[in-house]
Amino acid sequence: MKNLATLFAFIQFHSRSYAPKLCLFLCRLILTLTSSLNLFSRCQWYFKAKMSTEEKRRTDYQNGQVPFPGIKTYVDPDTYEDPTQAVHEFTKEIDPSRIRIERVIGAGEFGEVCSGRLRTPGKKEIAVAIKTLKGGYVERQRRDFLREASIMGQFDHPNIIRLEGVVTKSRPVMIVVEYVENGSLDSFLRQHDGHFTVIQLVGMLRGIASGMKYLSDMGYVHRDLAARNILVNSNLVCKVSDFGLSRVLEDDPEAAYTTTGGKIPIRWTAPEAISYRKFSSASDAWSYGIVMWEVMSYGERPYWEMSNQDVILSIEEGYRLPAPMGCPVALHQLMLHCWQKERSHRPKFTDVVSFLDKLIRNPSSLLPLVEDIQSSHY
Repeated sequence: MKNLATLFAFIQFHSRSYAPKLCLFLCRLILTLTSSLNLFSRCQWYFKAKMSTEEKRRTDYQNGQVPFPGIKTYVDPDTYEDPTQAVHEFTKEIDPSRIRIERVIGAGEFGEVCSGRLRTPGKKEIAVAIKTLKGGYVERQRRDFLREASIMGQFDHPNIIRLEGVVTKSRPVMIVVEYVENGSLDSFLRQHDGHFTVIQLVGMLRGIASGMKYLSDMGYVHRDLAARNILVNSNLVCKVSDFGLSRVLEDDPEAAYTTTGGKIPIRWTAPEAISYRKFSSASDAWSYGIVMWEVMSYGERPYWEMSNQDVILSIEEGYRLPAPMGCPVALHQLMLHCWQKERSHRPKFTDVVSFLDKLIRNPSSLLPLVEDIQSSHY
């Protein structure tokens, strides 16, 4: 910079002996060089600052800190020495006087499931489902019952069942969640066989994928993703539910004992999870492919009447479910992508959401049906 200033002064001093145009050109050249040097030094500062920020994020991540403060990370309630601490941390205690139970709508592993009303602090009443813990329980059953609430209480997404709160300071012990009018997705589809457009079905699948992307981003693995564990509201919004069974699956009618011990819903589970209990977001992606097949077949049973052992052997030999009638080629291709044997080759849920969004924006891409293409080959 000092040399440039000296040159600039030299040109000004000798301006009378130089042609005016040449002098003007040189002055402009010097100003341009000066600006370029300033810009270059700023760029160097920016990249150094960015590199140090990235380095800090990497260090924070290695030290167990969340690198991006806006993203929550799932905390397993089982990591707490005292499980009731997780309940206090992730749930809200509800005064039972604000709950009105109306009717029994089902039975769960731990007791009855009822529909009812919850009076909110703003005096507004909302429809809720209430899970109750049956009397005569032991402490382990109470802990397992409330574990689901400790999990649900960490989630906040329109495609995940919402926890309203718990009742733990009086009996019966209760978990209160939002009421979802149309019940489980598999039953709902069977009751309305053929009633929906392909775009409506894709919209349901997109909602499920969005909920699963949220769970995956938080580091939560569901392990039991199936149409029976998804609830549908009056606007056809699908909500992933049933987080209590994601650890043992003892109460799941579709679960079967495996050689590694424990029960697994074979027809929905990835091969590596069946054989080695390697559960991950990639094994959830396999299950999502089965859910896609359930939706497009209006609630048919995957692999029909095949035995669990035959399902395992067939998959090992490369068999994959064929496309249901009326299934667009694009959707069956996505299913097959989810059923890749190598788990690293399966799509991430963020990719699934993006792909389904493209299909919804371009409905003509859903027109080619698998059976039309197959018939054209004969």
